[in-house]
Amino acid sequence: MNQLTEETFEPTLRSFIRSEQIDLRSVSFIDPYGMLGLLEIGELCQLEDVKKTILLPGSAEVCRYLDRMDFFSFARRTFTLEPLQPPASGSSADSDVLLEITPIERSSDIHYIVGRVRDRAQAILARHLKYDDRAINGFIVALSEVCQNIIEHSENKGFVGIQKYRYPSLNRNIVKIAVMDTGIGFRKSLSSRFKLKSDQEAIDKALLHGASRHEDEGRGHGLAAVRRFVTQWNGKLSIRSGTARLALIPKWSRGKALETGLTQFPGSQINIILPEV
Repeated sequence: MNQLTEETFEPTLRSFIRSEQIDLRSVSFIDPYGMLGLLEIGELCQLEDVKKTILLPGSAEVCRYLDRMDFFSFARRTFTLEPLQPPASGSSADSDVLLEITPIERSSDIHYIVGRVRDRAQAILARHLKYDDRAINGFIVALSEVCQNIIEHSENKGFVGIQKYRYPSLNRNIVKIAVMDTGIGFRKSLSSRFKLKSDQEAIDKALLHGASRHEDEGRGHGLAAVRRFVTQWNGKLSIRSGTARLALIPKWSRGKALETGLTQFPGSQINIILPEV
């Protein structure tokens, strides 16, 4: 395995859950989804009183990127890292990181996240994605909604991370947003109000029909707003929960719109990719 992204998450999850060591020595590319996936595996192992070892990438460049995204500060809480002292990032003010890995535990965290991203959005979203103020405001709202979803529905903490990349096949810049938790997941969250047969049905109900565990009028439209924003800007949105993943895939991307029978994994894993205009 030389990449750790959403596309490689399933075989990675199956392999890492079974093994005592997580071998990343050959990894030459990792994105926010891959990083958060590792951290959530660590959170799950901690619940079972298991502490696995991560063999860090041999690439100093990848290790510096992980450091710049604050991956190590969270990974050390649930994993043993080898080597113990990875290369420091030497990060600069010109970094394309919109948001380092940041925990989401309470509403005040979302205010911090939004403020942090807003400070960098003009420099990165406007310059690299050619977003105007309206699009940037929409981006901030969508980010707030997807983070709020963790506070309201997961009954657990989560993480978010955001990074700008160059997408070779598009010859355009993209921004990747990953948001994950190891909470109760969509199906259990919605089961208090709806009879659901599967994780697939739960994700579909939340994303495409605005369903919520709350009966209050006006609640439960957060993911629908995210979906509208991502669709408007020709982006990609995928939600994984339990054993299913549902994705909205634009023409420029690849992947399956629906996957079921996946390895059981708690909580929700959300990936958003937004392309340059």
